[in-house]
Amino acid sequence: MPAHVASKQTVQVDMKSLSLLERFQSNRHALGFAFMLPAAILLIGLLAYPLGLGTWLGFTDTKIGRGGGWIGLENFTYLITDSVFQLSVFNTLFYTIVASIAKFLLGLWLALLLNKNLPFQSFFRAVVLLPWIVPTALSAIAFWWIYDSQFSVVSWALVKMGLIDTYIDFLGDPWLARMSVIIANVWRGIPFVAISLLAGLQTISPSYYEAASIDGATPWQQFRFITLPLLTPIIAVVMTFSVLFTFTDFQLIYVLTRGGPLNATHLMATLAFQRAIPGGSMGEGAAIATMMVPLLLAAIMFSYFGLQRRAWQQGADK
Repeated sequence: MPAHVASKQTVQVDMKSLSLLERFQSNRHALGFAFMLPAAILLIGLLAYPLGLGTWLGFTDTKIGRGGGWIGLENFTYLITDSVFQLSVFNTLFYTIVASIAKFLLGLWLALLLNKNLPFQSFFRAVVLLPWIVPTALSAIAFWWIYDSQFSVVSWALVKMGLIDTYIDFLGDPWLARMSVIIANVWRGIPFVAISLLAGLQTISPSYYEAASIDGATPWQQFRFITLPLLTPIIAVVMTFSVLFTFTDFQLIYVLTRGGPLNATHLMATLAFQRAIPGGSMGEGAAIATMMVPLLLAAIMFSYFGLQRRAWQQGADK
């Protein structure tokens, strides 16, 4: 083949490849798919596959060290009648509801406070983040010392003030243990709620409050009819994440109580771990984890319907 003919064919191939590249770059759908592909592979490998594997294990009698066979719904039917699992469901719901409400109320109050023109405002905002930044295990160890039955600083202070005669066994009584782990979770979770709501407050224009003040609105009326409605979408997102973090909490409970006393602080997450790893029953532990999914989906739906309030903000009828 003559050299000039081969060169001409090479140029044609290069031009064809260039045109395909240009068409690919101009195609928004193809370009978007290409950018999303790495993240999709990561999500499938780290989230979708473990979720699918865990769901499949929940329908088997797999043990640590040996494979299992398909047993259908046996794990689930057993768990429904298991008193410890029933208690863990109650503990999880009680823990999640009480802690989430407390974190929201205290976080909203703190966000409103930090939104004011205070001296050393930046310093206080940074300090508020400290409980969230500290690793959960370290926070749990600190609370473990605070709640210790012999060396508790809380009990020591109350004894010195003459309010009690003996040290309180915070983690030895079932209901005291429940409230103790809730307090630890609230202390750790308030910064996330407060800073997120503070960011939402920063987006509300001061002109709304100026107009309301001119019309004679009280601070409570300004909060009720301006702050709260405009903050609703942020609240929906923040509370959804707060509920998810609280519902799936593991480290705090495991370090503080390991589910005790008498399984009084066992959450579904900690019970799933106990049955699957120390207990060796992978199938049963996976079944418990699988039964957490519907409740997590319910929390996500709560966020979705809460975000519909954006239509009200934009002037729609609903």
